[in-house]
Amino acid sequence: MAFKDNIFLKKKFGQHFLTQSWVVDEAIKRVSLDKHSYVLEIGGGAGFLTRAILEQKIARLRVYEIDPEWAKYLQDNLAQELALERLEVIQQDFMQLDFQALQAQAPWTVLANLPYNVSFPIIERFVRHREFFKEGVVMVQEEVAQKIVKRSGRGYGAISLFFQYYCDWELLSKIPPTAFNPPPKVFSRLIYFKPKLQVAPINDELNFWKFARMCFKFPRRTMRNNLAQTHYIWQNLPEEILALRAQQMDIDQFLAIWDKIR
Repeated sequence: MAFKDNIFLKKKFGQHFLTQSWVVDEAIKRVSLDKHSYVLEIGGGAGFLTRAILEQKIARLRVYEIDPEWAKYLQDNLAQELALERLEVIQQDFMQLDFQALQAQAPWTVLANLPYNVSFPIIERFVRHREFFKEGVVMVQEEVAQKIVKRSGRGYGAISLFFQYYCDWELLSKIPPTAFNPPPKVFSRLIYFKPKLQVAPINDELNFWKFARMCFKFPRRTMRNNLAQTHYIWQNLPEEILALRAQQMDIDQFLAIWDKIR
């Protein structure tokens, strides 16, 4: 059965389209928009969120849509109907984007209902290229949102450390499956992010994050047991640190260990 205008949903793109206005309203109200704002949406789909964004007094909205049929729908309908000069639809996989394409209008505000199957990779791109973004609200699976904000225990991992080091995060409303068409099998969550203006540089940053992932690979092992399997010289670390598990440690502890063993 076609979703709209004889366009079928495609499972490979993780398409679940919002249908509840209150969800869109909450996302838009959480960010600061004005006539100078450049807004980025990923996965415009049938245009439910796109329309709501264009109702705001913004400078421009750029939509990246991987599905050529929905990209054409947005261009043929919304662009001509609502605001041709303010809406730019680009048929492209956001994961393939060269971020220099965002340079001229940066910083951007992100508003997006992210495809479930690539939520983490897309958010990781936001974080790695955070200089292009002012703030944003995205829709993700509840499990993904919780992993981003976790600070200890189950679900807390290297990806939590990474996201929290470079951005501030805030959980917004939990969204039921009934807010989408078709309904997903899981709950979703709106989550707000804002890149940190100043972040302390990490020595040998790339290898530090590899080290962090290694520490969480076996989360039930102590640091002693994790480090014993590596080439690092760890024997002089304090016993109280060696007795900890990765899920008990915060970013400052990881950085302190890294400065001693790298």
